Amino acid sequence: MAVAPLNSVRQVLDYGVSVIEPSKILMGFPNYGYDWTLPFIQGESVAENISNVEALERAALVGAEIQFDELAQSPFYEYIDEQGRQHIVWFEDARSARAKLELVNEYGLAGISIWTIKDPFPSGQEVLRSMYTVARVE
Repeated sequence: MAVAPLNSVRQVLDYGVSVIEPSKILMGFPNYGYDWTLPFIQGESVAENISNVEALERAALVGAEIQFDELAQSPFYEYIDEQGRQHIVWFEDARSARAKLELVNEYGLAGISIWTIKDPFPSGQEVLRSMYTVARVE
C-alpha cells in the first residue's frame, strides 16, 4: 500500500487530536518511496527505499504509467524487472503532498516534520512553500 495513505493518516490524526491538543502535534510527512517486489509475503517481503525523484526516474526508465490511488491520495506504478519479477512502487508527488499538507489546517496542527529531509523533493517543497511559511526548528 501507499507509504502514508491519506485515509490512514486521518485515522491516526483523529485519535491523536482526541488525546493531545492539536496545536502541539507535528504531523510526520514521508519524503521517500518504496519499491516492492511482488508477491508481497507478510513477514518476509522487504521493500527498497527510494527517493521520490528516484521513483519518477525509475518509472521513466521502465516505461511505467504512473497511476493515482484516490483513497490513499498517493501515486504508484507497476513494472516487471529484467528478471521477470513484478514490482509496485509507491511514492509521494505534488498531489499527495498537497493532500497531506491540507490536513495541517483541517486539524489545527502545529505543522509537519519531514522524514527524511536528506533527499531533494522539488515538487513537494514547492507545494509546501506555496501553502505555508517554512521554519526550521532546532
